[in-house]
Amino acid sequence: MSSRLDLRALLERVEAAAPVDAVMVVAAELSAALGARAVSFLIADFSGHALVRLGTVTPAGTATRRSGTDSADTVPLEGSDYGEVLRTQRAAVVDLDTGSRVLVPVTDRGDALGVLELVLPVEPDTQVLADVAAAGHALAYVLIANRRHTDLFEWGQRTTPFSLAAEIQRRLLPASFTCEAGQFTVSGWLEPAATVGGDTFDWSLDRHQLRVSITDAVGHDVAASLLATLLVGSLRNERRAGSDLRTQARVASESVERHLPPGQFVTGQVLEVDLATGIARIVNAGHPLPLRLRDGVVEEVELLVDLPFGVEPDRGYRVQEVQLLPGDRLVLLTDGMLEREAEAVDIGTVLSGTAAMHPRQLVHALGAAVVASSDTELGDDATVVCLDWYGGQSRLRESDNGASAGHASR
Repeated sequence: MSSRLDLRALLERVEAAAPVDAVMVVAAELSAALGARAVSFLIADFSGHALVRLGTVTPAGTATRRSGTDSADTVPLEGSDYGEVLRTQRAAVVDLDTGSRVLVPVTDRGDALGVLELVLPVEPDTQVLADVAAAGHALAYVLIANRRHTDLFEWGQRTTPFSLAAEIQRRLLPASFTCEAGQFTVSGWLEPAATVGGDTFDWSLDRHQLRVSITDAVGHDVAASLLATLLVGSLRNERRAGSDLRTQARVASESVERHLPPGQFVTGQVLEVDLATGIARIVNAGHPLPLRLRDGVVEEVELLVDLPFGVEPDRGYRVQEVQLLPGDRLVLLTDGMLEREAEAVDIGTVLSGTAAMHPRQLVHALGAAVVASSDTELGDDATVVCLDWYGGQSRLRESDNGASAGHASR
């Protein structure tokens, strides 16, 4: 099989199409160029346990959900080829009775968006695999650009309905749950409670610093989401205005006190990491201490703990420094990871046993462990952020390029 895939022409056709048709255009181009019998994109759903195949309803369709002419078919990840490709970020070729199934990750800077699937009449050669991997990477940018203009992809990812509180909370989280940018990888995950508990995490990267926050608003449901909105909005506003860490914390605390009735508060940690030196500057506002995995040993990072945001903001906040070393793993948690429902989970043991995991895998593993330990639905949101520090010059992890390097034929 010889490849005739023209990525430039493909992107031009995507640009000319409606946002809701962007993925279908990519599928049509791949079918024509590679002679594929079927092409589909499976987007990662918000639960972290399944992929959702998006497409157009046909009379013989087996879609689990439909909206107009669009369909969504849920495919569980556990024990599947799709799950392995998403986990390892490496392409796979599966032998069929007549031809091959090719699966490649759709990824941008370590953020696993989904899997591109092709059914080909013959086994692909090296060039075809390289072209499909390139198409998968291009599809990530197509998805990111076009989802701003349509709810189709967001609808596809919602395998369970969102409450109003969950909708508000979702808007507070970063657009990507993983970011790789050379000296580090950062990943976050949130396991929501039965009634949303007000947890959030956030990050932003500039030329010289990575800025990260994790927060937990008091209360539940819409009230907690609105409190979290005020706090995160204030932190972002000050950060984008160029304020230093102490000012960001002080203004956020003042905003809670000024705009909400007494008794409202938010615990949290806000930090910034100097990309040249690895020095992390941290404000701890009444939050559980971070955990650090270094040379196989897990320990708490000892920090002075200030009052939560919204409680006596005039007292100010102390900025503390922690030196990160190449190979360090820093884990930030909300108390939902540590409370009674989650007490059966030994976080330290889990961290020690998962040192080889990508941060994206680790945060999923911790979230799944907490859910599994609870006999009922979580009583509070359980949120985790994992920061792996590599140091040195800007580079990408090997896993982000795995789509073009991996090929597991079965």
